[in-house]
Amino acid sequence: MTTDVLEKVEALIDQVQYEEVGEFPVERGYIWSSCSSVENGNPIYWDDAVAEAITNGPIAPPTMLSVWFRPHHWAPNRETAGLPLQVHFDLKVLFELPEAVMTDNTIVFYEPVRPGDILHTRQILRSVSEPKTTKLGTGRFWVIDVEYANQNDELVGVESYTGFGYRREA
Repeated sequence: MTTDVLEKVEALIDQVQYEEVGEFPVERGYIWSSCSSVENGNPIYWDDAVAEAITNGPIAPPTMLSVWFRPHHWAPNRETAGLPLQVHFDLKVLFELPEAVMTDNTIVFYEPVRPGDILHTRQILRSVSEPKTTKLGTGRFWVIDVEYANQNDELVGVESYTGFGYRREA
């Protein structure tokens, strides 16, 4: 590993990267399809009167937060395939680590996500470990935060990922 690569990665820590606006608004069809797929019958997602009484109107399930950010693989005005969590893929390339897994994911929720919201995200590399050897191979752990806000710049959630990029032992 060259000093240049380490300096480049260290310079990225705590810097905002990949600010993006969602490709589509939050919409009820996605919410209902998601709830249906896991048989989630919570009335706040299905009944407007219940949603109004409890959450001041319809909301999306908090667990759907990343759904609104994940780019479609293809879009008519995009020249390359959309990838979620681009910082993760950048680190794999910079460190020349062909394999990677996510080892931890934590989500903190703030304002509810509502139908019609247009979310925007930004990725922030929080840390990169020294080289480590695990059963998978030798590599590095990294922590990336993805912050989500709505069109009013209200924070709706922060998703923290811990990834391990590695090279398998020969």
